[in-house]
Amino acid sequence: METVAFFDAKPYDKLWFDQLKQQHGIELKYYENRLNRDTAVMAGGARAVVAFVADKIDAPTIDMLVNVGVEAVALRSSGYNHVDLKYADGKLRIFRVPAYSPNAVAEHAMALLLCLNRKIHRAYNRVREYNFNLKGLVGFDLKGKTAGVVGAGKIGQAFIDICLGFGMKVLAYDPEPIRRVGVEYVSLHDLCRQSNIISLHCPLTKDSHHIIGRDTLRMMSEGVVILNTSRGALIDSEALLDAIKTGRVAAAGLDVYEEESDFFYEDVSGDVIQDDKLKLLLATPNVLVTSHQGFLTEEALREIAKTTLQNLSDHFAGRPAENEVSYMTASV
Repeated sequence: METVAFFDAKPYDKLWFDQLKQQHGIELKYYENRLNRDTAVMAGGARAVVAFVADKIDAPTIDMLVNVGVEAVALRSSGYNHVDLKYADGKLRIFRVPAYSPNAVAEHAMALLLCLNRKIHRAYNRVREYNFNLKGLVGFDLKGKTAGVVGAGKIGQAFIDICLGFGMKVLAYDPEPIRRVGVEYVSLHDLCRQSNIISLHCPLTKDSHHIIGRDTLRMMSEGVVILNTSRGALIDSEALLDAIKTGRVAAAGLDVYEEESDFFYEDVSGDVIQDDKLKLLLATPNVLVTSHQGFLTEEALREIAKTTLQNLSDHFAGRPAENEVSYMTASV
C-alpha cells in the first residue's frame, strides 16, 4: 500500500477518492492545508502528493517535497500554471488530469451567460423581498447573436455545441483550429470586433496572460458580454472594471479571478477583504462571480479521482504515463 499526501482536501474530493483508492493500492492522508513551502514538510513519509489549483508548487516547495522523499505530484486539475515545471524537471514527476468533464465547465459558462442576460440573480433577490417589479430585468434573445470562443479545445468545443444549440453564430480563435461545420475561425482581433458574447476556454500561458486587456477590450463592440471559466489571469481585472464603467462591457460572468488563491474555496465571510478589485467586481450588479466551481459535477469529480489515482498507480508501477507533463513538452 503506497502512501500519498492529499492537500487542500474538501469533503466533495474525498467522496470518489475514498471509493476508488483501494483498487489502486493507495492510502491517502488528507490535509485541509494548501500545499506550499510551509506545508510541504507534512508530506514526509509519502512517495507522492495530490495537489489542486490553489496550491503553490514553486521552487522552495519542490525542494522541501524532494527533501522529505516525495517523487511525484499528481494534480487533480488540467491546468498546471501554478507549478514551476522548469525547476521541477529532473526532481519531481508532474501529472495532471487533461480532461475530466468538458461539459461541466462549458455548461457552467452558459449558466453564467443565461443568468446575466435574464438577470436571474437580481430577480431572485428582488422576489425574496416580495418585489415583483420587472424594471431593469430586460434581456435579449441568444438566437442570432454571435458568440466568440477563445480556445477551441475540448471545453471550447463543448461550449460551441451549446451555442449552436441556441441558434447562435459561432466564431472561434485558436492557434490549432479544429475545423467543423457551423464554426468560423478568425483572428483574435476580428473575434473581439464581431462578437456579442466572448467566452474564454484557453490555458494560461505567457502568451495568453491578460489576453483580455485594454487593447483587446478597445476592439470589442459596445455592450459585449465576457465569460471566463478558465484561469483568472486571462483577464486584466482593472481593465475589465474600466470597460464595465464605460459600458463597453455590458456584463461579465467570472468563475475565476486573478488573485483567487487568497479567497476561493474558503469561507472568508468574517474577514475584511483587502482586494479592492474583487470588492468592486462583487459590488457590480452586471458582474456575476462564482468560486471556480465550473468543474463541480458528480461526473467530473469521479473522473478526476479515477484519472489521478491511475496516474499515481502508473508512477508507482513504473509504467509509461500519458498524463505526465514536463517543462520540455508543456506550453508555458
